[in-house]
Amino acid sequence: MGNTLGLAPMGALPRRSPRREEPLPNPGSFDELHRLCKDVFPAQMEGVKLVVNKVLSSHFQVAHTVHMSALGLPGYHLHAAYAGDWQLSPTEVFPTVVGDMDSSGSLNAQVLLLLAERLRAKAVFQTQQAKFLTWQFDGEYRGDDYTATLTLGNPDLIGESAVHWVATLNVGSGGAHASYYHKANEQVQVGVEFEANTRLQDTTFSFGYHLTVPQANMVFRGLVDSNWCVGAVLEKKMPPLPVTLALGAFLNHWRNRFHCGFSITVG
Repeated sequence: MGNTLGLAPMGALPRRSPRREEPLPNPGSFDELHRLCKDVFPAQMEGVKLVVNKVLSSHFQVAHTVHMSALGLPGYHLHAAYAGDWQLSPTEVFPTVVGDMDSSGSLNAQVLLLLAERLRAKAVFQTQQAKFLTWQFDGEYRGDDYTATLTLGNPDLIGESAVHWVATLNVGSGGAHASYYHKANEQVQVGVEFEANTRLQDTTFSFGYHLTVPQANMVFRGLVDSNWCVGAVLEKKMPPLPVTLALGAFLNHWRNRFHCGFSITVG
């Protein structure tokens, strides 16, 4: 007897159900993107800390924190939080006001508002005793599967002096060149530069900083770019002599090249 192979008609074969494509959910707030990963790592602990939480009502709660450490003086923090009636999720309640004040009078505060169904706003203030240190305003729009955020940091709407910054952008047939310069204070300056050359099909991203130490008559400049190049130059003035000494070193990790030099400037 021979073997018999039977084939079933096409209509009798079981059909695979079509794959159902579900839309991507909204990723949530920009500040919460790394929260789950950060919660895995342990928080650094030093000294002794006592935290007492007290819920005063369904909208208001406070916390008292006393921290004693060998690295500094004992500290006290008063934390207060207010949550409104509009709850969108277990972790989102609007409006929300959170404040933290220490024993020296310095304050950190946040205000969260729901302007529309998809539009949120946040304001962050930080003071050092009686002086404003930093403030920041965030606007967030939540789409069906994306979140767009716009941040404005340290705006000086009255004196127009809190931000010393310059941003430039040049676009042409040969490529694009963008740069951003920011003067944090009289000692620290930073710059970011991006260059794209369409003819050479090459792009470069660079970050540089300028640090001035007036007490030591020294200036330090450093850079890091996308070509794995790290460089630094140290300048030292020698008053009352009109002499400036400079020492520089640059290392390209990708090409394994190292350059260094020394210069003396008179006048």
